[in-house]
Amino acid sequence: MDVRLWEYLQRILTARVYDVAVETPLERAEKLSARLGTPVWLKREDTQPVFSFKLRGAYNKMVRLPADQLARGVVCASAGNHAQGVALSARRLGCRAVVVMPVTTPRLKSDAVRGFGAEVVLHGDSYSDAYQHAAELGAANGLTFVHPFDDPDVIAGQGTVGMEILRQHQDPIHAIFVAVGGGGLLAGVAAYVKAVRPEIKVIGVQMTDSDAMARSVRSGERVRLNDVGLFSDGTAVKQVGEETFRLARELADGFIEVDTDAVCAAIKDVFEDTRTVLEPAGAMGVAAVKQYAAEHGPHIGSLVAVTCGANMNFDRLRFVAERAEAGEGREALFAVTIPEERGSFRRLCEVIGRRNVTEFNYRISDERVAHVFVGLAVTDRGEAAATGRAFTESGFAALDLLDDDLAKDHIRHMVGGPSPLASGERLYRFQFPERPGALVKFLTSMHPDWNISLFHYRNQGADYGRILVGVQVPDATAFRAFADTLGYPWVDETENPVYRLFLR
Repeated sequence: MDVRLWEYLQRILTARVYDVAVETPLERAEKLSARLGTPVWLKREDTQPVFSFKLRGAYNKMVRLPADQLARGVVCASAGNHAQGVALSARRLGCRAVVVMPVTTPRLKSDAVRGFGAEVVLHGDSYSDAYQHAAELGAANGLTFVHPFDDPDVIAGQGTVGMEILRQHQDPIHAIFVAVGGGGLLAGVAAYVKAVRPEIKVIGVQMTDSDAMARSVRSGERVRLNDVGLFSDGTAVKQVGEETFRLARELADGFIEVDTDAVCAAIKDVFEDTRTVLEPAGAMGVAAVKQYAAEHGPHIGSLVAVTCGANMNFDRLRFVAERAEAGEGREALFAVTIPEERGSFRRLCEVIGRRNVTEFNYRISDERVAHVFVGLAVTDRGEAAATGRAFTESGFAALDLLDDDLAKDHIRHMVGGPSPLASGERLYRFQFPERPGALVKFLTSMHPDWNISLFHYRNQGADYGRILVGVQVPDATAFRAFADTLGYPWVDETENPVYRLFLR
């Protein structure tokens, strides 16, 4: 065995983490295993006291500091998980901790750090700004800097995750998937696994827009990214550490890159198996497991994903829910062009049939054609392609929008502005039971002489769906009578000032 690998094995075996950390469970993801056709296991680091593995490395570093250094205190830079690990470790060891966080850090995270008794300093717009300021504070006040990843004691602390996996699962394991930011967790897990059971693959997982480690390994030297994506803020690192790079280059069996939609789908997968909501970094390993299984087929053996964190901001959940279906290939999005003539909406609805509608947006803007944004629930991308062909065969031009970020992030939420063609328009808001076919039933039950000039519907995942519809009707009384026959709650919004400001 390589001398340096032997040294890391000793460091990991003697790491002091359990004063504050817990041995997290290794749980089988039953639903995901059944779907992928191979056993999938989740190493639940999201169940640590700070909801992240970072506590292990921070404490192992701090507990080994000389008494005089510990008495002076420590300083670190972090946007969240490492900060909480340092703060809790400092409380346990009775020392001062100064945590520098970017001013953009969500209050949820900064409050959590303060809750452990640490001093929070908000500085700069990025981790790099916070890192520089933390180094300056440390030098000026005699504080010891606790690096989030590029330190042998930190790496060894994270390596205890790998030690627990092999102790908890002594049967064969095909591969372990580890999210990578700066590389501390990957380096620690790989060091232990390759020293004890080298036949197990250790695969690093990176976001497509934050892939500093994968690029560095490919090029043979550390690469610094100009920009990193912020969706997975826990792995948004522009440059990996020197020691973590060395270990990853020597020990990792490869890297898989995953995108935002795939991670959102993985968050949903873990929720369905555990009823736990992971943060994006925590779900990256699961996204990679799914990609790996799709490429290698079923029955490849046990796959382990480290679910490394659950510090999710609540306000991100709406975005995650919307993108999860796209990431799983379970939602098809189309821009469908139909003639601007009576009966076109009905024919479009006939093509949609009993498919569950997730989105339906339209605003009259042209005398000849209408452009309708349509979202449909599908089983996979194959069904999405078949649906697109069905539109085309029915004479409707259909543009597939599933891989169009502009459509998914913005256009789907917009219904256009005022239209000179919407004369005599009245606006109504409906609420109806959410079930397959309900929206199509609503559309097909309308009188053929009533022209729809605006339509907005989004499936919110609730028991009730909500529709906003603009109708050009010669007799409002007749429309009200029709609405009453539906048996759904409805409101006439024609005099609403917001409607008059933005749409009329």
